[in-house]
Amino acid sequence: MVVGAGGVAVGTERQVRGGKPSRREVTRGLLASVAALGLAPVVAASRPLPPAGSAEDRAFDETYRGHRIQGFLVPAAARRADEGEWQITVDGRPLHLMRRADGTWMSMVDHYTSYATPLEAARAAVDEIGPGQRLREMAPGPVGGGHTGHGMGGAHGVRA
Repeated sequence: MVVGAGGVAVGTERQVRGGKPSRREVTRGLLASVAALGLAPVVAASRPLPPAGSAEDRAFDETYRGHRIQGFLVPAAARRADEGEWQITVDGRPLHLMRRADGTWMSMVDHYTSYATPLEAARAAVDEIGPGQRLREMAPGPVGGGHTGHGMGGAHGVRA
């Protein structure tokens, strides 16, 4: 507060200068902002993670249209549990799922439709498989079963 003639209060120093902050006030404001930005990651990291959901959200085991669908979430190391990888089997055979950019899921059986959850994608795959059919086993080795065509050098590699 600035004191005028006769000891009467005239106003704050800022009001006398026309509302402009002093260099000291600007420096304090900048230092406070820098300190807040520096502490923000520490504060965010110290907060507990929200629960990853119930056990039902992380695993399922059901019979759907005569096929047994099992799935469980394998959490990725040093990540939140909902960012892991799903291991899905249909009648004991693996069903590979892929996460789309929008957060939905697709199966290797149906590439064209997105599903909200891995369970929905697995059920849709069972719908595509149909009754009495099973997923094919993935053959080990190169695509095509490792067949080397005639004239390609056989087991000795390609010859020019």
